[in-house]
Amino acid sequence: MRILGIDPGLNTTGYGVLEIVNRRVRLVEAGVVRGKTKGSLTARVREIHDGVSDVIASLKPHALALEKIYAHYDRPTTAILMGHARGVIVLAAAQAGIDVHDYAATQVKKALTDNGRAPKSQMQLAVQRELRLSTLPEPADVADALAIALCHVYSSTASAGGLRLDVVVTPTTVPRPLG
Repeated sequence: MRILGIDPGLNTTGYGVLEIVNRRVRLVEAGVVRGKTKGSLTARVREIHDGVSDVIASLKPHALALEKIYAHYDRPTTAILMGHARGVIVLAAAQAGIDVHDYAATQVKKALTDNGRAPKSQMQLAVQRELRLSTLPEPADVADALAIALCHVYSSTASAGGLRLDVVVTPTTVPRPLG
């Protein structure tokens, strides 16, 4: 089974694909979808959709794990804008017939660090440790996407009776700029 984790963003959308075979987790690929267009929301969401659709078509995940939107009362506009990015990501998954699973940021952080308020640096270290990477996953958007995918793996295995997973690392990080 392949899981695509996505950290949505209007400028940089991080993604990471993990594969589970015989109770082993393997990093298939991680990278970013970057929008080139500045200013035009319409163009940026199309670039996100096209980039995520390309990742789905080339890596063929079976499930997509996505961070839920957190709306802070001080910044409602940010949540609305992120909703656009999230919407086209969900659309790309739906067009490919892939189930989408949502996870709150605090749930993802707690799954990897036992701290629902872990800072980005702690999350990068946790992802590095869990996937046995030689270096920190960069940028932070990629680390977040991998953390979301790992959260889905852990949630799925817990609901399947707590299968023990081993990690095999053969990572490829390929930024996917559009254009």
